[in-house]
Amino acid sequence: MGNEQEGARERQLEQATFAGGCFWCMEGPFEQLDGVLSVQAGYTGGAKANPTYEEVSSGTTGHAEAVRIEFDPSRIGYERLVEVFWRQIDPTTPNAQFADHGSQYRTAIFYHTDDQKRLAEASRAALEASGKFDKPIVTEIVPTSTFYPAENYHQDYYKKNPLRYKLYRSGSGREQYLKKTWGR
Repeated sequence: MGNEQEGARERQLEQATFAGGCFWCMEGPFEQLDGVLSVQAGYTGGAKANPTYEEVSSGTTGHAEAVRIEFDPSRIGYERLVEVFWRQIDPTTPNAQFADHGSQYRTAIFYHTDDQKRLAEASRAALEASGKFDKPIVTEIVPTSTFYPAENYHQDYYKKNPLRYKLYRSGSGREQYLKKTWGR
């Protein structure tokens, strides 16, 4: 373990959890941020204990594909994480993201503290007031629940399978939507 991570362990770390459709597309944007120590793909928001990818994909567990982020709040604020989250999704589409459909692909902010809830709600209100979207924002802001890590082959999929990931990201329509909406 490097000195940076050891020092961070001594400080108070926090967690953030976001569902933004396919979790493969949600890891990279957060992993590149200074102050983010880890990003894990998994499942949350449903009732089934220890779900598998196949079970979650069936849409019967109530879980959403999500990422759990461990971060150092002395280096990056929760507000910045929420801002990055909004720029990865279409917040106006219920129970779907791009080519993926079903409640397992819904968008949600799973808050861990009352402060996170307040900041997430303020951010959503600001986004709604911005006029950026012509449809209502449907992203849920709900309390966190048990997070189940996804199978190992899903962790850092974008690094392990860069060509397949790029084809999926483009083929799903996500890449084009983000460029059109956010100009990147």
